[in-house]
Amino acid sequence: MLERRLLTALGVLAVTQLIGWGTLSLPAVLSREMAADLGMTLPAIFAGHSILYLAMGICSPWLARPFVEHGARKVMIAGTLLGAPGFALLAAAQGPVAYYAAWLLLGIAGSAALSTAAYIVLNEVAGANARSAIGALMLVTGLSSSIFWPAGSAIAATVGWRGTCLVYVGLLLLVSLPLLVIVLPGRSGDHSAVAPGTEARGRDAPLRSTFLLLVAAIGLNAFVSMGLSAVFIELLKAEGLTAAEAVGFGSMLGVIQIGARALDFLGGGRWDGITTALTAGCALPVAMLLLILGSGSHATVAIFIGIYGLGSGALAVARATMPLVFYDKAAFAKASAQIALPLNLLSAVSAPILAGLLTAYGSNALLGLTLACSSMALVMLVLLRRRRPARAEPAA
Repeated sequence: MLERRLLTALGVLAVTQLIGWGTLSLPAVLSREMAADLGMTLPAIFAGHSILYLAMGICSPWLARPFVEHGARKVMIAGTLLGAPGFALLAAAQGPVAYYAAWLLLGIAGSAALSTAAYIVLNEVAGANARSAIGALMLVTGLSSSIFWPAGSAIAATVGWRGTCLVYVGLLLLVSLPLLVIVLPGRSGDHSAVAPGTEARGRDAPLRSTFLLLVAAIGLNAFVSMGLSAVFIELLKAEGLTAAEAVGFGSMLGVIQIGARALDFLGGGRWDGITTALTAGCALPVAMLLLILGSGSHATVAIFIGIYGLGSGALAVARATMPLVFYDKAAFAKASAQIALPLNLLSAVSAPILAGLLTAYGSNALLGLTLACSSMALVMLVLLRRRRPARAEPAA
């Protein structure tokens, strides 16, 4: 019965998370069209993602109690209902005020319906198998950019970026919402393991400094990956690729990231989130150095995408599963909601900062900052490895 519930939950979450993250990647492909239509600069367009992540970060801690008391499924339904009018407002925007208001609404919706909520659902359903379940989910959701970048570009070529927003409204209301309401399993009747105020019995609570190291490592890598995901196509253009080549090369990123997640998933219980993060964290600085020192040739760009894709793909899994090393089921929902605040705040500022560096100073300035951030994150991960609880074993 558990296996059936888990497979059902994974199927629903795979579709809804693909749609959720894929639709939010709209500016990654259509930023220039949106900027020209709205009379805004490119960094101002990407600032919409800052509003998105800022709202997600601020709202996440407030959702800790609803997650615990009502279950993640109900919270996700509410978030999806908020997301549809967010895209409708974006389609109707005529200037910065409505544009940013739309991203604010989408951010509130995302805090309730996206990654944190999905991981809590899997923790509720899978329990001790949560790490493997999260890894399985991320095998699919990593394809969001590979699916929605070319799809969004094709839809916009026919109906424009505003029409694309309305198509996304339909996806949320006609696909995601029914799946969450009708198909997604609720948590079992016995959820005392996550009741408010309960503490982990089998594992001591981590030190505050350990929590801060965890936040720093997750946040710095998120700054790099979230920021690059927003400006990746523009970065490739700055390296000399045509618009069509940039979309084509960029769309391969998601496939490579899936490959990295598949390797982690196949590893099963042989390593934990810290081990994954350390291994993958080494790849990011190497990728940045390669592109800085490279000639901008297609071969150099392809190798960069390969190394960066493998590292960032595995790190996405690690960001979700590292808290499982230090927190058990009783504390996971609360810890995840608390980590989401700084995580999303850093993600909020990443896109406009990287877009501003790219447009003002060129690709090497962007790559230099991401090199520094990924290197600092690697140092934090080494320190976290030394603090791994003696009794923490990789989840089955």
